[in-house]
Amino acid sequence: SASLTFEQSYGMVDGDSASMAELCAILSSLSGVPIKQNLAITGSVNQHGDAQPIGGATEKIEGFFDVAKAAAGGLTGDQGVLIPESNAAHLMLRPDILEAVENGLFNVFTYKNLDEAVSLLTGVAAGERIDDGEYVEGTINYKVDKRLHEMASILKGFDEDNDGDKDQNKDHK
Repeated sequence: SASLTFEQSYGMVDGDSASMAELCAILSSLSGVPIKQNLAITGSVNQHGDAQPIGGATEKIEGFFDVAKAAAGGLTGDQGVLIPESNAAHLMLRPDILEAVENGLFNVFTYKNLDEAVSLLTGVAAGERIDDGEYVEGTINYKVDKRLHEMASILKGFDEDNDGDKDQNKDHK
């Protein structure tokens, strides 16, 4: 099972700045497409899949940069952080991070919505619906839709099996 907080909740998460990451993780699990482990993401998502601004974006980027730099191999050019596009104008990054970005050793990506975020995190297009109501084959949304249909079919079969058991039990009483 999975749960996701769209509004600010101070239970398991500090506010909702992890909601985009949580939703991307759920889609990754359902689609079977792994998330790149060289990227970090922060951001809030609303009920329509739109990214919402979050607090502390600069500090979150600095934290991941420091971890990536200290890791074995150091900065490789493929590490980076994804932030909501609406946070980009307010960043005040340290000079060493700006230099690493300018030299192609670290990345700061922005995204507007869930589809952009999951595509950046997985390297696979999110996919839009086509005329027949399906998604383009091979996309994240296609794989998620397929998996949800498989799960619904399993549950439907389970319900049908249980209904039959109930009828059989009535005959044996």
